[in-house]
Amino acid sequence: MFDTKTFVQLVQKKNPNEPEFIQAVEEVIDSIKEFVEQNPQYQKENILERIVEPERTIMFRVPRVDDEWKIQINKWYRIQFNSAIGPYKGGLRFHPSVNLSILKFLGFEQIFKNSLTGLPMWGGKGGSDFDPHDKSDAEVMRFCQSFMTELQKYIWPDTDVPAGDIGVGGREIGYIFGQYKKIRNEFTGVLTGKWLNRWGSLIRNEATGYGLVYFVQEMLATKKDSLKGKTVVVSGSGNVAQYAIEKCIQLGAKVVTTSDSSGYVYDEAGITQEKLEFIKDLKNSRRGRISEYAVKFGAKFIADKKPWEVKCDIALPCSTQNELDGASAEMLVKNGAIAVGEGANMPSTPEAIEVFHKAKILFSPGKASNAGWVATSGLEMSQNSLRLSRTSEEVDERLQVIMKTIHAQCVQYGKDPAKDGAGGDYVNYIKWANIAGFKKVADAMIQQGLV
Repeated sequence: MFDTKTFVQLVQKKNPNEPEFIQAVEEVIDSIKEFVEQNPQYQKENILERIVEPERTIMFRVPRVDDEWKIQINKWYRIQFNSAIGPYKGGLRFHPSVNLSILKFLGFEQIFKNSLTGLPMWGGKGGSDFDPHDKSDAEVMRFCQSFMTELQKYIWPDTDVPAGDIGVGGREIGYIFGQYKKIRNEFTGVLTGKWLNRWGSLIRNEATGYGLVYFVQEMLATKKDSLKGKTVVVSGSGNVAQYAIEKCIQLGAKVVTTSDSSGYVYDEAGITQEKLEFIKDLKNSRRGRISEYAVKFGAKFIADKKPWEVKCDIALPCSTQNELDGASAEMLVKNGAIAVGEGANMPSTPEAIEVFHKAKILFSPGKASNAGWVATSGLEMSQNSLRLSRTSEEVDERLQVIMKTIHAQCVQYGKDPAKDGAGGDYVNYIKWANIAGFKKVADAMIQQGLV
């Protein structure tokens, strides 16, 4: 019998002071335990011990000159976690919270997320503790040029293809790609999330938020229900939250909250497309605080809190890891929530997930429901390789197919009789997503020998 507790303790001993990474490992190991015991070849080949170790971790300093012409230093990491199925694929994050533990957790999650898309790409993640908020375009450009001068040694279209993430949007990707092109003297698809006139993909910005809502819509359909008429609570106000709100509006739901690190806004009348355009301008162009929305539209602003206390039918955490804890989950269930869809990476704590499973409400893990961005990134990679472009309708159609396929397999293989004595109708989306992702990479690792 495979001892998950002992295994996690060994991983923790090898990776001290990395709580986010250990949390991600423990969640995966707990859910695939029975599958591993039923398939002894994975233990024989020590797949678990190999899969939790990154193939390569790149760390370096990034010197830059700020707008006061003072030299500043930031840290940079790139975790190339697993390449068994294809090139490393995962975003670049610019945020003060970035550290080795967070990027290892994100890279580990990316392995399984990429697998679920069915596209030939595997897990990686990178980022820096640089904070682009309130920085001038010129200062952001100098930082991007400085780190790409070093990172370009380690990436290539067939080796590692980074993308954007928190703090890294079209502006940052443009500067990063420009420096890569200048140094390497080549115009290749080494980055995704590029501008449309630089081989970028349509529906790229919308992909994660749209994909999340498509997945939630599929979950509701299993109960012969839909988003129409539902009250939705969303956390965050960045890319994922913006387009999750937009797609909810298009499908007839009423979204009543949005948030940032300063607190959340409650708009009882609902966020309309016009109000959403204000949020996009506020966050994408002016980089202001969400409290300005409350002033503009007469909504309530609740400082230093998250929106999970608001009564709703559906909750979409789209901000950051561990933003939704056990107490918040209890409040959502008590207030009648019927579904939770993760738009961020691991936004729900283990305690929150246990509450959702106990209440048997629909719950999707981020590795399944926020796979839209990496799916579209994979499509952009193929466009770059073939020197072609697709229309927004074509990309959106492919995105919907990918999200529906991920969900359909969850329903087919994820029913968990242990969680529902009445016929096993409860779908444990976390368990299936982890098993499916693990099986694909584990089989590839065995086939390729010592990788």
